[in-house]
Amino acid sequence: MEKATAKKNTKSDPKRQIIEGYVTYILEQGHEPASVFKFAKDLKMKEEEFYNHFTSFESVKSAVWGHIFELTIQNIESQEVYREYSAREKLLSFLFTWIEELKKNRSYLLSLYANKKDMKNLLPSEIKNFKSKFKDFANEIILEGKETEEIANRPIIADRYDEALWIQVWFVFQFWLKDTSPAFEKTDAAIEKSVNLAFDLMGKSALDTFIDFAKFLYQNK
Repeated sequence: MEKATAKKNTKSDPKRQIIEGYVTYILEQGHEPASVFKFAKDLKMKEEEFYNHFTSFESVKSAVWGHIFELTIQNIESQEVYREYSAREKLLSFLFTWIEELKKNRSYLLSLYANKKDMKNLLPSEIKNFKSKFKDFANEIILEGKETEEIANRPIIADRYDEALWIQVWFVFQFWLKDTSPAFEKTDAAIEKSVNLAFDLMGKSALDTFIDFAKFLYQNK
């Protein structure tokens, strides 16, 4: 009964039908469809119906990333304890939950990105929208961290904190793709260590304390 309902819902939602059809095609064929025309025909829809929702296969891939992000946010924000978390804990919660969502799509993601070269230096275009969404989320965390003084508000450098956290997220994704440890326990360790390092670097350090003290002495000499 549930499967029948799911199929009915997919047919009544062409956008969802396209996304799920694309993911299934990648999983079964290991490569992108030859053309939008052929892909739409396989889904028993007209090519123009595809273009009513997406401009290309790249935009479909972007929608998959967006969906994973939205599910991650919904999940963490549905937990009452999340509101009480520190900035560090909120980022940890995001990453652990995000990895759980990625696991549901691991075969699809491996097909597209496992053997893709130069991902460290060149971000696939379909991920740029996800990056933008994450940086908006990261800036909310950073603002909270500054207000509670968990994060130091350093001139110039503080404006780049969101990019630093994005680099960390992208590192975690690439690490997870290659992780063969049971239950991806090495990825869990990588998340904890990288987040702790990031917040130690963004936090108020001994150097900041020294500079504050030096300013105080200078202003009061």
